[in-house]
Amino acid sequence: MGIIKAASDEKEWDVNLSSCAKMWKGGCIIRAKLLDKIQAALANDPNLVNLMVDPGFAKELNARQMSWRRIVTLCVASGVPCPALSASLNYFDSYRRENLPANLTQAQRDFFGGHTYERIDREGPHHCAWTKTHKEIGDLNERSAGEQSRL
Repeated sequence: MGIIKAASDEKEWDVNLSSCAKMWKGGCIIRAKLLDKIQAALANDPNLVNLMVDPGFAKELNARQMSWRRIVTLCVASGVPCPALSASLNYFDSYRRENLPANLTQAQRDFFGGHTYERIDREGPHHCAWTKTHKEIGDLNERSAGEQSRL
């Protein structure tokens, strides 16, 4: 739904997501009662950013999250793959955080390629000479200008 909404907004298609959920119920693959809840949430708030912020969905997710975590933990401990459950749980956890743990990824990019990193306590790009073999990479603003133009 998020992808459809983003495309609709960008292309000015004015897609009614509640109608999409209703239409999918008539298909041969998706006939879940969950679509009724999705349809109701989107009918209630056509500008809903994410189903997880709908009060009904938020209440159910929060009430069931410990069971969800237990299942993923048991699968991992037993060597049973559960890619959809674990990825969904990671998405759920990531969506609820103001700051995500991208620090390690940024540090690795800077260590191996001098790509700089951002800090939450200071503005602008930063770089470290991580070891004696690392050299100064020059003007950080000049170096990151190319990255800004790709955005």
